[in-house]
Amino acid sequence: MEDLIGPRLYSCFNCRNHVALHDDVISKAFQGRNGRAFLFSHAMNIKVGPKEDRQLMTGLHTIAEVYCCDCQQVLGWKYERAYEEAQKYKEGKFILEKSKIATENW
Repeated sequence: MEDLIGPRLYSCFNCRNHVALHDDVISKAFQGRNGRAFLFSHAMNIKVGPKEDRQLMTGLHTIAEVYCCDCQQVLGWKYERAYEEAQKYKEGKFILEKSKIATENW
């Protein structure tokens, strides 16, 4: 049945552009700027902004905001670098805020 419906996806809440696969969710226990956020191993149909150092709850990180490539809505950020050894697993991963994404094919 799943083959007929297609994969479960997350899309931009604003324009419904597909931005991530449910299978790429690593954790749903993250905090974004505006509440809960999900950590993804991959994201698609996004633009990555300039890198900046930011002090987050888990320490200093170099991040880059990610935008929907269709409507330019800020969806979250990409972890470019983690300065603390215990946070290195986040490098190259994406935070998408729950309030900025919608589910498709659920």
